[in-house]
Amino acid sequence: MAAAARPPSDETAPHTPVLLRPLLAAVAPVHGVWLDGTFGAGGYTRGLLEAGADRVIAVDRDPLAFEMAAEWAAEYGDRIVMQRGVFSKMDSYASDLDGVVLDLGVSSMQLDLAERGFSFMRDGPLDMRMSQDGPSAADIVNGAEEEIIASILFQYGEERASRRIAKSIVRAREEAPITTTLQLARLVEGCLPRSKPGQSHPATRSFQALRIAVNDEYGELFRGLMAAERALKPGGKLAVVTFHSVEDRMVKRFLTARSGGGGNANRFAPETQRAAPQFLVEKRKAIGPDAEELAENPRSRSAKLRVAIRTDAPSGEVDAKSIGMPMVKGL
Repeated sequence: MAAAARPPSDETAPHTPVLLRPLLAAVAPVHGVWLDGTFGAGGYTRGLLEAGADRVIAVDRDPLAFEMAAEWAAEYGDRIVMQRGVFSKMDSYASDLDGVVLDLGVSSMQLDLAERGFSFMRDGPLDMRMSQDGPSAADIVNGAEEEIIASILFQYGEERASRRIAKSIVRAREEAPITTTLQLARLVEGCLPRSKPGQSHPATRSFQALRIAVNDEYGELFRGLMAAERALKPGGKLAVVTFHSVEDRMVKRFLTARSGGGGNANRFAPETQRAAPQFLVEKRKAIGPDAEELAENPRSRSAKLRVAIRTDAPSGEVDAKSIGMPMVKGL
C-alpha cells in the first residue's frame, strides 16, 4: 500500500517546492514509475518517492542539479534514475509512465548563483543558460537585431516598453558590449519609471524574456506536453505547475483541446464527429496555493497547478499557435 502523501520533512531534504501538498493530493494514490521533468533541487522527486512512487526518473538539463542532489539522492538507491536532458524528449527516456510532473518555475539554486547570470539582483556574467551550453543571453543582447530584441521582450516578457529598451540596448552595445547582469539591469531601469514600493523590479520582465529565449522555454513546454501524452500509460497522470499567465494559458488550452473541450466554431453548424480525447480533466479550474502555503512561501502566489489523466486514445500532434504559444520571428 502506498505511503500517505506528504512533503519531505527531513532536515536534509531540498527546499519544499511550490504546491507540493495539493499536487500530491490531486494525483493520489502515487505508485509505479514517475518522471520529474524539471528536477531542479529535487523537491518533487523526493515528495513523490515519500508518497509511494516505486521509482522516479529525474530529468534536468543542468548538470549542477544532479551534483547538488548526489548525497541525499543516494539514500533512495535505484529508486531515483538521474537523466540529463530536456523534458521535451521524455518519451525517449521512458514509456508507460504512471505519472509526469513538470514545475516550470526557475530553480532557486540557479537564481542564487551569481555566476549563472539569471538574477538582476546579483552581479555576474550575462549568461542564463540552464544547460550551461549554447548561445547565452549576452549573445542575444549583443548580436541580435534591434527588432528581434524588442520582439523577445514583448512576446516573452510582455514588456510594454520593449522597443524603447531594445533601442537603448543597441545604442549601449555600440559603445561597449553588455556583458554583466547589473549592466543590463541598470540599462533597463533607465528606460522605465522608478518602481513604487511593493512593485517588482523594473528589469523583471526583460530578464524573464531573455531567459525564456535563451532556453527556448515555450518551445520546450509545447513539445514537452506532447511528449508527456506519448509517454504516459492509460490512467497515467500529468501534473503541471506554472508561474505566469502565458505558460498557464498554453497548458490550459492544450488540456482543453486534448480532452475534447474545443467545441464547434459555429454553434449552428452540424455536430462533427470528434476523435476520442487523449486526456480526462476532472477539474477545469487551476489549483492555487492555500493560506498556509502563502504564509510559508509568498513566491507561491502566482503558481497554478493543472492535473489531467491520460486515456487510452492514440497520441497525436497539436499546433503551437492553437495553444497560444508566443513566437519570435528570426530567433
